Amino acid sequence: MKPWAEAFYKSPQWKACRAGYIKSVGGLCERCYSRGIVSPAEIVHHKVYITPENIHDPHVTLNWENLEALCRECHEAEHRHAPKRWTVDKLGRIHANE
Repeated sequence: MKPWAEAFYKSPQWKACRAGYIKSVGGLCERCYSRGIVSPAEIVHHKVYITPENIHDPHVTLNWENLEALCRECHEAEHRHAPKRWTVDKLGRIHANE
């Protein structure tokens, strides 16, 4: 967990939202279930990733349309294939990707 997101993920609002969302999908990983596999959800993933700029926007952080219940394997696969938020040039300088 990133330090700037810690307060949000420990908040009662997120904990209630997360619990309600997982219950609403029967406690199953939505991606596995769509492939006919029954796997328990362990993580509630934000489809629009949370950033320092949008972490205080409940339309991003607490909106069920932006959430997806995932098993650990599907969540790891999501972040392995996600576009990098930064690149390093030949001189070792870090540049943010837009």
